[in-house]
Amino acid sequence: MTIPKTMQCVLLTGHGGLEKLKVVNDRPVPVPGDGEVLIKVSAAGINNTDINTRIGWYSKSVTSGTADGATAGIEQIDEDDASWSGAALSFPRIQGADACGVIVAIGAGVPEGRIGERVLVRALQPQPLDERGVSCITFGSEVDGGFAEYAVAKSDMTVRVDSDLSDVELASFPCAYSTAENMLHRIGLNSGETVLVTGASGGVGSAAVQLAKRRGAHVIAVASPSKHDFVASLGADAMLDRDADYGETPGEMAVDVVVDLVAGERWPALIRCIKRGGRYITAGAIGGPITEIDIRTLYLHDLTLAGSTYQPMEVFEHLVGYIERKEIRPVVSKVYPFSQIAEAQTDFIAKRYPGKLVLVPDRLFKQEDSEWGRT
Repeated sequence: MTIPKTMQCVLLTGHGGLEKLKVVNDRPVPVPGDGEVLIKVSAAGINNTDINTRIGWYSKSVTSGTADGATAGIEQIDEDDASWSGAALSFPRIQGADACGVIVAIGAGVPEGRIGERVLVRALQPQPLDERGVSCITFGSEVDGGFAEYAVAKSDMTVRVDSDLSDVELASFPCAYSTAENMLHRIGLNSGETVLVTGASGGVGSAAVQLAKRRGAHVIAVASPSKHDFVASLGADAMLDRDADYGETPGEMAVDVVVDLVAGERWPALIRCIKRGGRYITAGAIGGPITEIDIRTLYLHDLTLAGSTYQPMEVFEHLVGYIERKEIRPVVSKVYPFSQIAEAQTDFIAKRYPGKLVLVPDRLFKQEDSEWGRT
């Protein structure tokens, strides 16, 4: 096929509000280097990390929840540590941790047979091991990502997928579902255990509900009442209002595991509802990163607290297997063209829709496809 010299993409020009997103149509198409592939992107999902990176929320100077400043930006951030990795970003950057597309060109050292493969890109990409063995980068953060018609990725970070799902549906999986699967993998969720999932109507939360049910767990999901039916349709066994008193429901020491994406001021109540010897894991703090803990509860109840970012290679491979065997399903609420990324992020920030929102290049967008009705 003929590869054009320029492409449409969304450039993040700096930390700040929605005005920092610039849609251009004349960006040079990247050229794959050694060990890399060029992907013709057909769809790219939106994730919290896109918003967090844009506004610089990862900086330790920020103490509020992710909704504060998500549209207009946050004043006076420390740009030296404003990325999730704690290092300064270079701009402009093409974001987009999710990408589905077809390999159309290869760099040196990549088998020619990879051309034509339909692939997903690993959102969290392990790097050569450091002294702790948890070094990684995020596609669309340390390197350019999927908000472009063409994207370059390491060949070993792209995984072939054989599925009858659409590209839009497949693009909803990489970041959210691998984050959720990694949390369950790291905390060792077992069949028959009871797990409480916060933020259960969002991308990662709804993925965690499905993946926990796949493991045979009893799932208590926390979401706003208007989204209870949606989350229940994913397999949740019980629903809680996000403003519930966790001490009463599910009750003190009532669950084996908490999978938390919210944190914030109500975090101590989550810890109190974990059984003796239970586990807590988090991969987000949309309700706010600063909270309190009574250390006596931690040690007297023999609790395990864990964080989750780095993903072993097998986590994504397992996820693709679940997709191919139809053990999990995509949840896409709405599709937008690249040129409407500001509207898409505004809807995302407002939590207007459950599940995932997905972007496609303008040339692929059809108005009749914008409302997917997957909820």
